[in-house]
Amino acid sequence: MERMRERIKNSKETFALLIQLFWIFFRIGPSTFGGGYAMLPIIEREVVHKKKWMQEDEIAELISLAGSAPGGVGVNAAAIIGHRQAGIAGAVSAVIGVTCPTFLIVILISMSAMIFRNHPKVEAALKGMNGAIIALIVAAAYRMARHSIFDTTTTLAVLATVSLLLFGGVHPFYLIVPGLIFGVLVIRIKKRLGFQVRTMKETATGSYPELEYYI
Repeated sequence: MERMRERIKNSKETFALLIQLFWIFFRIGPSTFGGGYAMLPIIEREVVHKKKWMQEDEIAELISLAGSAPGGVGVNAAAIIGHRQAGIAGAVSAVIGVTCPTFLIVILISMSAMIFRNHPKVEAALKGMNGAIIALIVAAAYRMARHSIFDTTTTLAVLATVSLLLFGGVHPFYLIVPGLIFGVLVIRIKKRLGFQVRTMKETATGSYPELEYYI
């Protein structure tokens, strides 16, 4: 009997967590109109500062993983966080939550586009959204760079990648795999030469967060 009560209690807690995941990402979902990276500052605020589900230093790892995996970075981030909190069910709940608002908004826009597309106030609202979205993307890039750029190698890698993207017309997909190979080679070469290798920026206290380690 006691075991049955414990199972019921755990089931209720799991269900409550799934609902919470769905609702959090449902509220985040509308920001996906600026692209997945526009979501990341909002996800960080909810997941790190409010819910304490992740450490601030883990966000850089989350962004890297979500950005390199197939699919949208916002959806990938939701799936990773949901799976971390409640397994596969949590990932499904978070993904449904983050995609539902976009689906509903697209339907509403499609239905009303013919009526309001030339309305001055609607055009002004869309222009205002563009500015806010750019700010969110810049904030996400800053937070990622703050934890990922910490030595000469990472600085050169960023400069080369940005140059190829902006001036070389190279698709981001063709930079992901070479970037992984380059990182592994650099680490192996430094290790063989006897250099101390780290994969993230050292904190102000001189220690390293949970996800930072020496190789």
